[in-house]
Amino acid sequence: MAADRARNDLEIYDAVADRWWSDEVRWVRALRNLVPGRLGWFDRQIDWAGRAVLDLGCAGGFMAEALDARGARVTGIDPAARAVAAARAHAAAEGREIDYDVGGGEALPYGDAGFDAVVCVDVFEHVADLHRVLAETARVLRPGGLLLFDTINRNRLARFATVTMAESVLGLLPRGTHDPALFITPAEMRRALQGAGLVPGRFTGLGPRGIDRRGDPVFGRLPATLILYMGVARKPAAG
Repeated sequence: MAADRARNDLEIYDAVADRWWSDEVRWVRALRNLVPGRLGWFDRQIDWAGRAVLDLGCAGGFMAEALDARGARVTGIDPAARAVAAARAHAAAEGREIDYDVGGGEALPYGDAGFDAVVCVDVFEHVADLHRVLAETARVLRPGGLLLFDTINRNRLARFATVTMAESVLGLLPRGTHDPALFITPAEMRRALQGAGLVPGRFTGLGPRGIDRRGDPVFGRLPATLILYMGVARKPAAG
């Protein structure tokens, strides 16, 4: 499947940067609701306290602030400059010491082996060069460090759920958010992780588990990886 130039619209994050923390935008609220569901599983993989963590693809800072609240020393990076500015301003207003940078995963502006963990959510299905991003992720991880991520499976059901339903019918995402050609099967992800020198661990599903008082979905771990899935990979320890 060839990439669709009319899709994978990364300008949506900057377009709502001034309302990122306002709860006015439904699809942004949905992104915020994903954080507890992701961390419900990520928390089982690592003790965040005191760890140097990179939030790769931080957007307006939802995940970064949740990690800071768990005691991690957080750095966030994203190519959406206005979203990063919103994240930086909100962290300052909350008294959170989070470092934010503008940049992409293909060329991370950090030295080797600087992070105990990299968290990368809602990102891999948007990048043009997955292998380069994973190589950079492996480079900045310390030996024994973890990559914790989620992404979207590539199949008809995932396309129907995330594009047809979420974008076109329910309006949970802006039209053009995703290009199904960039979706990644779990088998492809495992091979790509191994190619970057990372050791894949467990994968598990992620999806809606209910609806909150505003009618927005709330999310959590699911047994099936048919649509959204989370995973963990480790950089081998030195020796």
